[in-house]
Amino acid sequence: MDERKFDVLRAIIEDYVATQEPIGSKSLVERHNLKVSPATIRNEMAVLEEEGFIVQPHTSAGRIPTDKGYRVFVDRLNEVRPLSNSETKAIMQVLEGAVDLDDVMQKTVKLLAHLTGQVSVVQYPKLSTSTVKHIDLVAISDTRIMIVLVANSARLEQATLELPQRINLETLEKLRTKLKSSLIDKKFVEVASLVNQVIQDFSPTDRNLLNQIIEKVKLLAKDSSDQKIVIGGASNLARLDSDFSKNLLPVLDEIEENVVVLKLLGEMVSGDDVFVRIGHENPVPNLHSASVVSSAYGNVDTLSKLGILGPTRMDYPGTMSSVVAVARYLGRILGNK
Repeated sequence: MDERKFDVLRAIIEDYVATQEPIGSKSLVERHNLKVSPATIRNEMAVLEEEGFIVQPHTSAGRIPTDKGYRVFVDRLNEVRPLSNSETKAIMQVLEGAVDLDDVMQKTVKLLAHLTGQVSVVQYPKLSTSTVKHIDLVAISDTRIMIVLVANSARLEQATLELPQRINLETLEKLRTKLKSSLIDKKFVEVASLVNQVIQDFSPTDRNLLNQIIEKVKLLAKDSSDQKIVIGGASNLARLDSDFSKNLLPVLDEIEENVVVLKLLGEMVSGDDVFVRIGHENPVPNLHSASVVSSAYGNVDTLSKLGILGPTRMDYPGTMSSVVAVARYLGRILGNK
């Protein structure tokens, strides 16, 4: 597509996002300094329509962008638009004020929904590719202990275990020391194989009891789903057109069950990427009138995802910049915790 056609397409998209109404050649002439005659604009619109970049929704109407038109527009964005100083400051203040991982996730999803005006989705930090930063065994009573596992991504997993008989505190302390020695800085996927060797130095009587603790540690290390997510901004659906809202509601139900979230957010290879799926590019039929903009946070070994779902008629430059900025700051916050 040559620059003149692209300028016309971009003007149509910008006006359609702003007005939610089909765009005619007359309004383009009035609102944009395209430096060509109205006749030329009409000719360019005719070519864009013939090539499938815009479409006339009904007779005597103006034109609206197609998925193909949005895709060309997104692919030709030279760079993600930087956020304003106030937006950047707001992100930093909100995320740095969080007190723990759950609070970070809740604040992040609300912030992203507020910045974009869309439905936001944030995946918790992955556990399978994280490393063990801390492990502890806390005696609550003679027969009950709490097991605590903390990942380098700030994710915390804990569980209580009721033992069939009293455990000696010295034995518990010895087990705690061995677990720390064996597991700290090791990947969670290695925990199951590493802990099997930990109780070999204990007496057979102690081993029978301690093995229950070991099995619980193994379960904690693998049972926490990497698809744990949090959703925000569903109330934003109320301001969107009814057809889009009606199609998106079933998808939100699927996301709540963690069925489609990873497919929706796409495959990220680095935290600097921004991934955009438009309309029929989405694998979920109910999202054929929607776009998904996502990015990743964390390092190369622990990438997790966040993003937004909204109508194809969205402010792509602004949305992309918000998603990338929030992902970047979230990675920094969790890296410092």
